[in-house]
Amino acid sequence: MLAKIFPFILWFKDYNSNKFKIDFVAGLTVALVLIPQSMAYAQLAGLPAYYGLYASFLPPMMAALFGSSRQLATGPVAVVSLMTAASLEPLATAGSEAFIAYAILLALTVGIFQFLLGVLRLGLVVNFLSHPVVNGFTNAAAIIIASSQLSKLFGVYVDKAEHHYETIIRVINAAIAYTHWPSLLMGIFAIAIMYSLKRLNPKIPNVLVAVVITTLISWSIGFEHNHPGTSISAIQAPEVQTTIKNFNKTVAEISETGNQRAEINKKIEDLKASEDHSFELLNLKHEVSILTARMSEQKHQSHVLRKRLRNIKFAGIEGPDKALVFYQQDSVPQGLVTDGQIWRMKVGNKVLTEEDLLMIGAGAVVGNVPKGLPTLSIPPLNISVFFKLFPYAVIIALLGFMEAISIAKAMAAKTGQKLDPNQELIGQGIANILGAIGKSYPSSGSFSRSAVNLQAGAVSGISSVVTSLIVVIVLLFFTPLLYHLPQAVLASVIMMAVIGLINISGFIHAWKAQWYDGAITIITFISTLAFAPHLDKGIMVGVALSLLVFLYKSMRPKVLSLSMSSDLSLRCAEEFALKECGHIAVIRFDGPLFFANASYLEDRVSEIISKKPDLKHIILAANGINDMDASGEEALSLLVERVRSGGYGFSLAHVKENVMAVMKRTHLLEKIGKENIYPTQDMAVKDIYYKTHPGTEEDEKSCPLLSHIPATNE
Repeated sequence: MLAKIFPFILWFKDYNSNKFKIDFVAGLTVALVLIPQSMAYAQLAGLPAYYGLYASFLPPMMAALFGSSRQLATGPVAVVSLMTAASLEPLATAGSEAFIAYAILLALTVGIFQFLLGVLRLGLVVNFLSHPVVNGFTNAAAIIIASSQLSKLFGVYVDKAEHHYETIIRVINAAIAYTHWPSLLMGIFAIAIMYSLKRLNPKIPNVLVAVVITTLISWSIGFEHNHPGTSISAIQAPEVQTTIKNFNKTVAEISETGNQRAEINKKIEDLKASEDHSFELLNLKHEVSILTARMSEQKHQSHVLRKRLRNIKFAGIEGPDKALVFYQQDSVPQGLVTDGQIWRMKVGNKVLTEEDLLMIGAGAVVGNVPKGLPTLSIPPLNISVFFKLFPYAVIIALLGFMEAISIAKAMAAKTGQKLDPNQELIGQGIANILGAIGKSYPSSGSFSRSAVNLQAGAVSGISSVVTSLIVVIVLLFFTPLLYHLPQAVLASVIMMAVIGLINISGFIHAWKAQWYDGAITIITFISTLAFAPHLDKGIMVGVALSLLVFLYKSMRPKVLSLSMSSDLSLRCAEEFALKECGHIAVIRFDGPLFFANASYLEDRVSEIISKKPDLKHIILAANGINDMDASGEEALSLLVERVRSGGYGFSLAHVKENVMAVMKRTHLLEKIGKENIYPTQDMAVKDIYYKTHPGTEEDEKSCPLLSHIPATNE
């Protein structure tokens, strides 16, 4: 009982110092990969980079302590990070305080859901996400993740559009107008390092090496070259100054409209609790729709102004007081010497401070990473927000767990370790719950880092504990070293990481297995790409298709006509092109007989009767019927009545125990007659053959069942 509650107790059975050394090295190796990866994934989730370190602090340790896999490395992963961003973008602006608070609350919600599934032993619910759906979604997500990093790689800034493909078009247009070549070269250089080292020796922490080298280069060449504190008066372009003022006015109007809408929504919620409110409620809802339409117009206007400001290229000129003044690049007065830099204005979603504009003259870096551990606190649980996040949390929880358990199963097959999916759910749930207390966003098991952990020879979950402690040390002492890490390098880290998610062979495999599985994986893939960044819609399409196929197959199971084959066994007459007996119909029903398909059996029997004018007896091979409900029992009873009233004999063969139990309880067995129930199909055919055939020599020679019947009539 103690080991079930605290599974990590079993780690220490036969544990020694040599095993600890192996675990320590493995944990250190994983940490060297995790630290740069986690920062990249945090930005993919729409969070500041250092929140990736927060997500690498408690989750790896907790998942290892309370999970069942000893090698699974938990923490930030690409797909869950992308799902986090997609889930929260409708609720708040990426990177804002509200967005961060929602991300932490989302981790708590995911953790609670996973923990409850594990405690209630409901791990099988993950089967709703079929392999074709996951394959289609994962491939699409890999493309979305990789393409979402293009803006950082090219060093351009664009607003996100309603659809991901529209955002990529904006990025391409912005890159054509202006590409920051040092950023692009830095990203390509990092990719080259990671790829070369991976080919040279997979054991080398290629991500860490690329990060260290590019960070040193960034620091030495002054890759970041910003000019903060620029006054609007330093911009020598009246039309640009006007655009800035108009932008600030529009952003302020958006905020004001949003506040008005929030107040009216609060009144609506209060009115719903009262009794007589219908007329006033309609008026308030009408006001909300007007404010929403107005806000949509204002957001579009702010997007146009923001795009205009971002596209302006400035030239810097040193004034008499040594301060820089900025002209539009194509409007520099003759005789003035520029500093040789191309400057752009940093424009976000907030009002620009007219006396403190940030001019960007080079590449983007991670910047300041807060030193020290995050404050441990329980996220404030707002019920309305909780229910808004819950649908997304369910999808993230199931996807994350499916990724984690598939990795854990693959490793358990190599190590021979016993794996408990429900215990793994509990471990992942606790990791996310306690991770949220430590300011983490949702985490899951990582394929790449788990592979590193296994390759390093990790014996127990102590390696993950070591990984967490290394992250703690970095947060306490080494965060200043991360300042000059280029954003383009983090983008290249993500791109390299998601290459492994692309699995073209999965489409081919699914199609070869069943054409409809191939269709589901392709449709899920296309839907996910089309609906992005609303990734949940792509998954819903795939799940809906899977359920429809399942329902159709359940409603229309195979009903086969059997005949004797050359190997003296009863097989499908149509598939093996076998001749059938004209007097005996041997039918096999493949599937449970229940309310959704009960009438289908009767329809197929009627069809078979109509095709055989000399038919005398029907044998229902029931070995394919693994369950039967009340509707199925009623349908079978009516079928027996109808067949016998038509002058045909009816027998059952190879009835399973649970089906037989239903027949006994409902007295259907008495109705059919015990003498008409046969243990096997062969015995049924043998007995009924002599009852239904005339016995003439010509008839016996032509009967396909003859080869299985003894020569003498006993």
